[in-house]
Formats: sequence, structure tokens, C-alpha cells
Amino acid sequence: MKRRNFINQLALSGGALSASSWLGMSSAEGSTQFKKGKVNQHASALHADVIVAGGGLGGCAAALAALKNGLSVILTEETDWIGGQITQQGVPPDEHHWIETHGAPPSYREFRTGVRDYYKRNYPLTADAKARENLNPGDGSVSRLCHEPRVAVAVLEEMLAPYQSNRQLVVLLEHKIHRAQLSGKKVGNLISRSLVSGDEWKLEAPYFVDATELGDLLPLTGTAYVTGTESKEETNELHAPDKANPTNNQAFTMCFAIDYVPGENHVIEKPLDYEFWKNHVPPLTPAWSGKILDLMYSNPRNLEPKALGFHPEGVPTGDSLNLWNYRRIINKNNFTPGFHKGDITIVNWPQNDYMLGNIVDVDEKTFIHHVNRAKQLSLSLLYWLQTEAPRPDGGKGWPGVRLRKDIMGTEDGLAKYPYVREARRIKALFTVLEEHVGAENRKMVMQGSGPVKAAEFYDSVGIGYYHIDLHPSSEGDNYIDFGSLPFQIPLGALIPQETENLIPANKNIGTTHITNGCYRLHPVEWSIGEAVGLLVSYCLENKFSPKEVRENKENLTRFQEFIRNQGIETEWPG
Repeated sequence: MKRRNFINQLALSGGALSASSWLGMSSAEGSTQFKKGKVNQHASALHADVIVAGGGLGGCAAALAALKNGLSVILTEETDWIGGQITQQGVPPDEHHWIETHGAPPSYREFRTGVRDYYKRNYPLTADAKARENLNPGDGSVSRLCHEPRVAVAVLEEMLAPYQSNRQLVVLLEHKIHRAQLSGKKVGNLISRSLVSGDEWKLEAPYFVDATELGDLLPLTGTAYVTGTESKEETNELHAPDKANPTNNQAFTMCFAIDYVPGENHVIEKPLDYEFWKNHVPPLTPAWSGKILDLMYSNPRNLEPKALGFHPEGVPTGDSLNLWNYRRIINKNNFTPGFHKGDITIVNWPQNDYMLGNIVDVDEKTFIHHVNRAKQLSLSLLYWLQTEAPRPDGGKGWPGVRLRKDIMGTEDGLAKYPYVREARRIKALFTVLEEHVGAENRKMVMQGSGPVKAAEFYDSVGIGYYHIDLHPSSEGDNYIDFGSLPFQIPLGALIPQETENLIPANKNIGTTHITNGCYRLHPVEWSIGEAVGLLVSYCLENKFSPKEVRENKENLTRFQEFIRNQGIETEWPG
């Protein structure tokens, strides 16, 4: 996949800035004995207390938790933006309706407050918008905090900045881990390669965190994992299929941003694959409602055909959801008149979910092939909106719809990285099943013995909530979408069965294909990452392994006290 270097003060700019100059060390100074709490360099190696691979929300949260507890961190990120799904993938936060007060760590709410404060400090908001405690810059219906990806990047960088200043943290942007050295059941080091210069660094640490979007460290480190769907025989889950299929993963999406300028013509060049996508009917079971480039889709809850609306001026579209308002990140009415020509919205809709291939656990050639096809689908959707989408006046197309390349920070206007809904998942000490968190399956298990609640995990290290939301899959499953219950995050799901010093912190924890559907969203990923950062800190301080923390009752009790003292909720109130 073609990548472009974007200059950033935290990045290795064009490969010209070496890690030694970045850290402000001479080679002689860099070779001094390692001291806990500071990143050290020796020769072409960097040493820290923990290496976090992947700068998404889980990676940032893991790094922050470790840094706040005095550890040194090296954070690598494949793109030139930290933030993962909320930035490089262009997806405003999907959250539960209690998020303003509880159900996520204080640090996540600090991030959310930071986003609002950023707008209030820097943007010409109306007096009414500025006075709103819970400002929603875009007033998108999907979230109480729909905002621009760049703002999330700025806030996350601000949260990390003090630790870069004191040399606790090094961030290696546009770096990808491509090799690992093992020592028995432990990871010895990782080799990171700059995607700009080709330079390599050996990254050494007692602990390694896999916060990559696809669980990239698992095969590199020999950590046992699964992909795709498990069978009903394996998991006894109500919604599991009869047969397992490791290549059956949820659709991914190449998101993009648009605004609307009435009276102007911003129609893009006709995409090369437009005729294919214009006539494409997703090959799903149960059947999709018709062609993918249409305002009809399958209702996720019952799979019946359901109409959607589209009007780029936010005008109500009858009983149908106006897609324009769904992930709107800028509502022009929140800003002084004339500051924004129009609203800005994110296109992450049923019409650009890519279902014709799998990018989990595939080689680079296959990955690039499907990403490029997904880009063609998204560009075809844009062209269809500009030229053929039905208008209320009976005409076709909205030529004033404009691709906002600047919002995504890319030359083609599409997100820097696919919006990934599913990844490799560790074979964990404990796997979360539908019977633990699915409302219907849980009711069957409890058989009327009291109020239906999610399973209580003795080793809980966090809480979260989202309904179980599985998008159409690469092997032809239509939506699987049903209710879940406010749940806990069990420590056992964060610990691999064998590998001793590698911990997952993204969508790669011990869930199934089904339960991944409620553990994959923004605040839950952050909660997982924070628990992992605190676990590493506790293990290093007390010289325990993660398994020893969980398997020893006294160790576990003290660890849970440790994280609760840092504001982590381990059970839902009431």
C-alpha cells in the first residue's frame, strides 16, 4: 500500500531525524546502563520498560497508564497519526449512553473533555455552543462527541507530550514491527522498520503490548491465536454457526469525509471500478436488499429491507435516517456564521462496507489488493452520490458534494488505514462467550434466577457496553446484531495461554467472533489498553508475571485495589 509521509513533530521526519538526536543523546551517553523510567539507546537498539506496538486508542491508553506509573515506553505506529479508529480510520466514537458519567476510565473521559476544550479554545463557536458543557461539534446522531480526526490527534498528542519532554516516551510514527526474537516462552525483542527511510531499530523491554489493529505481533511471536468464526460445537453460543471458518471476518471500510457546497461542481473522475460497484449485489445470506449503491439496506436487527435517506443539507428525510446527519462531525450552526460553508460528515455507511475479501491473517499482497478494491468501492459511492443519488425534486445526484481530503490528511481523501472491526484473537486463559454477555443467551443460562445481568468475573479489570454488532462478513453472512448487557473485562481474556510477556490491547483479546462485536468499540478498547498498562506496571513493581497476578488470590485482590485506586471501575453500579 502506497504511503505518504506527513511532517509531524513527533515523527521521524523523512528518516532524517535519528532516534539518538530525537532522544537528545550522544552514542556514548546512549550506551549507559539502563535506568527504569527512561528510554535508553545503545547502538541501534532502544530499551524501555514496555514496548507498545500500535498507536490506536488501546495503545495510547496502555502507554499513558504505564507512563503515569513511572515506566518508560516506546510506542510504534504504522501511520503518521496516533489514535487508531478515531483518527487514522476516521470513525467518530461509538459509545453507550452512560458515557458522560461512568462506564469508562477517567482518562477516557479526560480525552473526551480535551476534545471539547480544544474546540472551545481554538474555534469560533457560537455563544450557545461554547456554553454547552457536553458540546457535540458535529451533532451527529451516532455519538455525543462527533468531531474531526485531527482534533483527536492533537488531544492525544497533548496527553502524551509531557512524557516525551522528560524522555519517558519515544513515539515511532510510520514504523512497523516486522520481526521478533524469542527466548523460550518470552519475547526477547522486536525489530521495527521505518516505512519512510527503511531504518531498523531493535526494541528491547521486559514487556510487549500488541495494540496493532490486526494483532500483528501474534504470528511474529508465536503466540497462539484464532481468527474468524468459531463453531457452535466449540463455543455453544446461540448465534455461532454450525461450522467454524477462520477466514470469515467482518467487513472493513475505507471511510472518507465530505461537505456540500450548493451551486458548485465537485464531481470526481469516474472511478475505474464504478460500473462493477454500481451493479453489485452483496452475495449474502440472508439476502441483501438489492444493489449496494442504493438507499436500501438490510435492517441489522431483522434483516428486512430498510430505506435510508440522504440530503446533504441535513433536511429530514421522512421516517428514514438521513445518512448525512449520522456521522456528521461539523455542524456549521455551532460556529459563527460563514466560518464553515456547510456541514462535514463521515461516510462509514452500509454502502461502503467491503465484503468481498478478508484482510485478517493474509499476506501483504492480498491485504493491498482488498484495500485497493475497498477504496474503489468508497470512491464509487461518492461518485454515485454526486451523479445518481435520488433527490427530493425527482432529479439525480448532488454535484456540490465535495470530497474533503484535508479531513483525512491523505492525497486520495480516504482514511489512512482501513476501519478494522475484527482481528486475530489470542487463545487466552479465559475467553468471553455469548453466554457471558449476550442478553438472550444470558437469559437462557440464568433460567429465571433473578434479573438478567452479564456474568460477573472475579478477575474484572474494567467495564464496558455496546450491543453485539457484527457487520456483513467476508464469507457471506449478513448482519448479526442483537442485545448485550453491560459487561466486565476479565483479566483472563488479556493473558495468552503460553507467551509470558506479550499482552494484547486492541481487538485481539480473548473474545469470540460473536463477543468481539461488543468489545471492539472506542471506550472498551481504551479500557482494555489502560488495564494492560496498569498490569505491566504492577508486574514490574512486584516481580509477578501476569499469570501469577490472576492465579494468586492475594495478588489479584491487590492488583484490583491498585487499579481501583486509579479510578478504574471493575463493576457496574447498581
